[in-house]
Amino acid sequence: MLTGLPPVWGPATRVVVLGSFPGVASLAAQRYYAHPRNHFWPIAATLLSPDPARVLFLDYLARCEWLVRCGVGLWDVYAACERSGSLDSAIRHARVNDFALLASCCPSLRAIAHNGTESFRHAQHTALLGVPVLKLPSTSPANARWSFDRKLTAWRAALAEHLTPP
Repeated sequence: MLTGLPPVWGPATRVVVLGSFPGVASLAAQRYYAHPRNHFWPIAATLLSPDPARVLFLDYLARCEWLVRCGVGLWDVYAACERSGSLDSAIRHARVNDFALLASCCPSLRAIAHNGTESFRHAQHTALLGVPVLKLPSTSPANARWSFDRKLTAWRAALAEHLTPP
């Protein structure tokens, strides 16, 4: 059984991005979206910073602190699962995270953004939090049908009313 990563959020978090479960690279590094071809960090930096290159140069902890200052949190729908490799289709015997914890830790929550289809399968549970639930295209390199620009456009449109750069 694999165990996921702890949440990244704060009391001022307005949007929580929920992935499905960390991939092999992320689990090994103990960092969200650690695969070098995952588009999450470049998309977040482009949407939330006038200087995306500066954000991408930061180490992981500094990036997380920056993200929380921007009102964005990170977590996954699964707390634990069995899986060989990184594909969502290989997830077995998954244990879902406690979404009530999310609501109590993030009193400023305005939206839940599901990063990909597997995460969005749990939208009926996150909708119980009483905030808009958004389905975003996966930033994973496995979602190769979507270019970076296409993903960026979709994320920008979905998050525009919920986020404002600091």
